Amino acid sequence: MTIIDAHNFFQEQKGLGPGAAVQPTASEIKQGFTTITSNPDPLPKLFQPLNIRGLTLKNRAVVSPMCMYSGTDGFANDFHLAHIGQYALRGLGLIIMEATGVVPEGRISPNCLGLWKDEHIEKLTQIVNLAHANKSAIGIQLAHAGRKSSTTALWLIKERGSNADAQNGGWPDNVVGPSAVPYNNGSWTPKELSIGDIKNIQQSFADAAVRANKAGFDVVELHGAHGYLLHEFLSPISNKRTDEYGGSFENRARMVVETARAVRKVWPKEKPLFVRLSITDWVEPSDEIPTGGWTEEESIELAKLLVKEGVDLIDCSTSGSSPKQQIPLSPGYQIPFATAIKKNVPGILSGAVGLITEAKQANDAVEGDKADLVFLGRVLLRNPNFVLDAATQLGVFPQYPHQYERGRNKSTFTFV
Repeated sequence: MTIIDAHNFFQEQKGLGPGAAVQPTASEIKQGFTTITSNPDPLPKLFQPLNIRGLTLKNRAVVSPMCMYSGTDGFANDFHLAHIGQYALRGLGLIIMEATGVVPEGRISPNCLGLWKDEHIEKLTQIVNLAHANKSAIGIQLAHAGRKSSTTALWLIKERGSNADAQNGGWPDNVVGPSAVPYNNGSWTPKELSIGDIKNIQQSFADAAVRANKAGFDVVELHGAHGYLLHEFLSPISNKRTDEYGGSFENRARMVVETARAVRKVWPKEKPLFVRLSITDWVEPSDEIPTGGWTEEESIELAKLLVKEGVDLIDCSTSGSSPKQQIPLSPGYQIPFATAIKKNVPGILSGAVGLITEAKQANDAVEGDKADLVFLGRVLLRNPNFVLDAATQLGVFPQYPHQYERGRNKSTFTFV
């Protein structure tokens, strides 16, 4: 990880950085900053490093990409610097920035980030530098929202409705998908992509990956989940094509496989490539679609194809293709899908995500070999200090950012 002109606004952290397990000093023990005299051996797996290609993560906790709806014309700004910076300061091993459009019309909303032009690189580089100075790895999720694009930022829906029309910065006439099938009765009806359009979008993903590398990102994740464009090609719910990109499993998988191939070709070989998948659509079988939609079995077969294209990890989410989905929400409900990928696809890592909110639960996911990484979302919006708190709960003494050392919890109060 390279830091460029970082010291003009912050100081580089020592050692492995915040969130890494370190042995407490006699002084720290005397001051009551910990009740342990040494870290457990072995460490809880959540706090064990992980090597992926040329990247070493200091722990297994990942900031899951979460839309912030706070950009203008795709540009990141000081909000994103502060938002991402808090997680670097507080010890996340890897931070993945939100779904970032590879073309303007590929954004989920007019307020989402983009990486379709070189001008986007400068601010992203500043954010990357801040993460690296705090010894966190940082990635970016490259995306095209497909038929679910041109929507409204969450907090504006009551005022403006769920769809962003032209007056509110949207592009209703340029919403696209594999087929002219809207997500629901209230959504924009997409234009069916031609073969030429498909090739152009694949090139846009590759071009965005080149820009991500120039910005210094350590990881690229392709967004193939939640009913967005790559997922739309996978699922028979949204893909009604009869050409080489529709119909059979091989044809529906072609868009994702070719896009991963195009990105891997330009993404440095020492840097990891992730793909987020919705492992299942959670839709009941019907006469029209006997499988209900995209399935766990198909996800396993797709992962076998993706590992051959140089994909290193499948980020295992679910759902998003249909309003008919029936999701059995419960703590850690998606962890079994990460386990299924990990156990059935040799050579690929898996990430667990979804209602992982407790330290023991997160550690159990990796300790039990159910997943290799734990992706944390809304719990981090509530508690950015999750990793440092989790360390204490698991009996680990974590490094703190040097600016915050004196804020550690103390078991005794002393002026020593």
